[in-house]
Order: sequence, then structure tokens, then C-alpha cells
Amino acid sequence: MTARIETITALEILDSRGFPTVRVNVVLDNGIVGTASVPSGASTGENEATELRDDDPSRYQGKGVRQAVKNVETEIATALVGFDPTRQAKIDRAMIELDGTENKSRLGANAILGVSQAVARAAATSCALPLYAYLGGVGARHLPAPMMNVLNGGKHADSSLDFQE
Repeated sequence: MTARIETITALEILDSRGFPTVRVNVVLDNGIVGTASVPSGASTGENEATELRDDDPSRYQGKGVRQAVKNVETEIATALVGFDPTRQAKIDRAMIELDGTENKSRLGANAILGVSQAVARAAATSCALPLYAYLGGVGARHLPAPMMNVLNGGKHADSSLDFQE
């Protein structure tokens, strides 16, 4: 029998820079839990999906994510409970359609990404596969290659370099 999504919860946590971000837990009806914390860049491009921030200056300089957390636990959870977690594309499409905006600004890209990642992790565990093999297919033979910056400038560093990365 295929596992189904039983509950989806979220909470506001602090990232490595001390700013709020979204952590999502997806629990399947077989007891497996997938968890994901959403990354957030120091700068964003004009065409990137929109993180939903609370804009309450009394909390974290307006960068709180309580509304994104609420969106995960209400609208998104209601829409996805009962879904087969191995149907990732269907789940992602359902969230994008539920949001209804081009840049994911209504529910928040941080809410949508957190749920998507947590579902993928839960599905991989449910299939008894490491995440890279689950996402890469049964023939996956290569571990993901880490990507990182060697030189940082702009908003990411205290230096006066003219470029960001």
C-alpha cells in the first residue's frame, strides 16, 4: 500500500544569519517524517520567486515568516493531506495552482519550497532510498556535487569587491 501525507506542520526558525526562515515537517500515514528548512539568500534577483515576509518592524526587522508558516499549516496542508508523496510533480503543481501568482507571492515561495523539500525527503525515506537516489532515479550512481562560493563580495562580505560572487 502506498503511503499518504497525513499531516503538514511548519514553524519559524532562525537561519545561520539569525533571520527567520520556514521549517516544514511532513508526516506520512506510515509514520515517516520528512523535514526541510528553507534557505534564504542575502540578495535576490528581480525574477526570483517571492519569499513571504511579515513586514512587522517589531519582529526581526520585518523579516518574520509567521504568515508563511500559517499558509503551510492551513491552505497548503488542507490541499495536500491524502496525497501520495511519491507524486512530487503533482504536489508541486497543486501548490503552484493554489498560490495562483507567477512569482509565488500569495502563499510564499518559502512556504511552497519547504513543503516540496519535506515531501521529497519523506518520500525518499518511505521508498528506503537516499534522497539523491530517489531524486536521480534508481540508476543514480553519482552523489550530488557541492557548490559553493570561493570569493564573496557585495552583500555577502565585508570587503569592497566590486562583484558579489
